[in-house]
Amino acid sequence: MNEAVRATTAVSVLAERCKASTVVEARHIANIAASAFPRWSRTAPEERRFILERAAERLLAHGDDFIRLISEETGGTAAWTRLNLKLGASILREAAAMTSQVAGEVVPVNMSDTLSIALRQPCGVVLSMAPWNAPIVLATRSIAWPLACGNTAVFKASELCPRTHELIVQVFAEAGLPEGVVGIVHNEVDHAEEIVEALIAHPAVRRVNFTGSTRAGKVIASICARHLKRSLLELGGKAPLIVLDDADMDQAVAAAAYGAFFHQGQVCISTERLIVHEDLAEDFIDRLKARAERMTVGDPEKPEGRIGPMISEQAAGRVRGLIDDAVTKGARLVVGGRQEGAWLDATILDGITPNMRIYYEETFGPVACVIRYADIDEAVSIANDTEYGLAAAVFGRDVGRALDVARRLETGICHINGATINDEPQMPFGGVKASGWGRFGGRAGIDEFTELRWITIQSGKQEYPI
Repeated sequence: MNEAVRATTAVSVLAERCKASTVVEARHIANIAASAFPRWSRTAPEERRFILERAAERLLAHGDDFIRLISEETGGTAAWTRLNLKLGASILREAAAMTSQVAGEVVPVNMSDTLSIALRQPCGVVLSMAPWNAPIVLATRSIAWPLACGNTAVFKASELCPRTHELIVQVFAEAGLPEGVVGIVHNEVDHAEEIVEALIAHPAVRRVNFTGSTRAGKVIASICARHLKRSLLELGGKAPLIVLDDADMDQAVAAAAYGAFFHQGQVCISTERLIVHEDLAEDFIDRLKARAERMTVGDPEKPEGRIGPMISEQAAGRVRGLIDDAVTKGARLVVGGRQEGAWLDATILDGITPNMRIYYEETFGPVACVIRYADIDEAVSIANDTEYGLAAAVFGRDVGRALDVARRLETGICHINGATINDEPQMPFGGVKASGWGRFGGRAGIDEFTELRWITIQSGKQEYPI
């Protein structure tokens, strides 16, 4: 049995049980999706649009169920789940709108009696994999975009939120999605790699999309390479927020607190590095400290719980280890650092240097690391001094200068005068370097989940050289 054990209040409880699939069962689910593909790929855009719009309605109708499940399985607060629900519904509506945008084009050709068409068609079965940390948003986008393009999907649920992911698949069924178009696979943690390899190797699976850690993403990329399967990988991050010397401090501090501490910092686009001009650093830290001290650690099911537990005591302990390593090597603990089981206080560290693990490692916890800089070249160098390249932010009143800085950053996403935690379903969302490749969202999503074909129609007689 696949068991998700979470610390929800003061003790650990068994949150959910789901039957884990064997390799044989996983292949069978892929076979069902393959059988459903011919009919689903021929459905009219209007039919797919109606189902996806209906899925958005059903998702919101289950709001209370999701709030309960996410709290029990992952420790997410009600505020975090409501954000997931809002964005998840937006993803479904945007995917619905894109069903009629899967378009080709007529391409000019040198032969006057030939019509040349670049045509987009569904790929086949898409293997979709999403993690526990933003379970509605990440699961919904991994399924909705393939469906909008006429593909069927096999969804491998996270071992840490099986019931939440099960409910998302149920939402599609309630919306009228034909049986077999989306199948769900649960697995034991120890059997994840063999299940994933069996699904990627399945001949009907033509695309793979995965959101998760860079470590796991490298394994999946390797398997996809062996089987020549195109993949979309949205992986880890180490998002910098650069505070220029003309920044609006109130806005910069608010964005930093939100980006670093919301959902306990367990988001790939969480703000992990605060790169602050040396003339502003003390004032910035004082303001951020005041906000961190107001962050109440508590039960995620209660309104006063601003910061809930991390996904596990082990995860909190790993982050605490990064904090201890930094302090031992000279960082100043401004506030926080206290761990009780899976709970970890909102923490600020000042004076982070490259000899500390937390300078390079993805923290994935409620820790804001302040690094001071003297000039813009140094700020950009610090921001790019990482293997990751997902999201970034730049704060400055001179928008032209801020844009120049943004263009120099090695990230797939950058927000000027906005938080690193930001997503809209019509935008091309994804990273560079060790943060992965490919893009979810809008027309970029259509490119990921369709085959681009070249078709010609010749009306005259052709002469050939032999």
